[in-house]
Formats: sequence, C-alpha cells, structure tokens
Amino acid sequence: MVDVFTEININRPVSQVSEYAADPDHAPEWYVNIHSAEWITPKPLKVGSQIAFKANFLGRELAYVYEIIEFIPGSKLVMKTANGPFPMETIYTWHAIDQDHTRMTLRNKGIPSGFSRMFSPFMSSMMKRANMKDLKKIKDMLEK
Repeated sequence: MVDVFTEININRPVSQVSEYAADPDHAPEWYVNIHSAEWITPKPLKVGSQIAFKANFLGRELAYVYEIIEFIPGSKLVMKTANGPFPMETIYTWHAIDQDHTRMTLRNKGIPSGFSRMFSPFMSSMMKRANMKDLKKIKDMLEK
C-alpha cells in the first residue's frame, strides 16, 4: 500500500487556489509528470466526472482515467482511477489560514500492481518527492 501525504502554504486566498487546482485543464501546468488531461464527460467538474490523463512516471508513459468521487468546491476534491495501471485515489484539501493564505494538501493512496509493483518499496518516497515538486510549482505559479 502506498499512502503519501504532502502539504504546502500558498499566499493566495482559498478560492483562488482551489479553483485553479480543482480544474483538470490546469493539471499539465502544475503537475511535473502530467502532460495531458482530456475530459471524457462534459464540463463542469462534478461527482461522476471523468478525465483521461497521460503522464510519465518511472520512465514510462501512463494513461489512466480519474473519476471524481467527492467534490466540495473550495474545500475538498477526491478522485479515483476508473482504469489504469496503478489503482490510486488522489485527495486535495484546501483550508484558509486567513483571508490571503491557504494550506493545500495532496494525498495519494493506492496499491501498486503490474509494472509499478516492482518499485513498491521505493514508490512512497518517489511519489512524495514528485508531489512536493508539484505543490511547489503550483505555489510559485499562483504567487506570481
């Protein structure tokens, strides 16, 4: 089982951070490994929405579909792989520290299978590093 939790403080209001981060169209901009996001279901984002992502991880191209299983705008987003090589759940939360500062958390949990299973002893540390890069990137983008 992989269960990786990361967090960062972003010097922007919770509404700005959550709106940007929850929009799958922005994922390729701030996720280091994701290079495309394509809506399978019609916009806007809601429970049941499905988005196909393509990413590079561990030197391989991954294609997977996330389904939104919980969405509380401005507070929480939970996505789960509907199909793909690595069953995963991704959870974002946003908490206002004050009116101009937000704490964003990013949690990934799942059970590696297939190719990913070979790397499971190292998976958590590799994912934690990647997630921190992603959070630092979104912080830098939003604070400019």
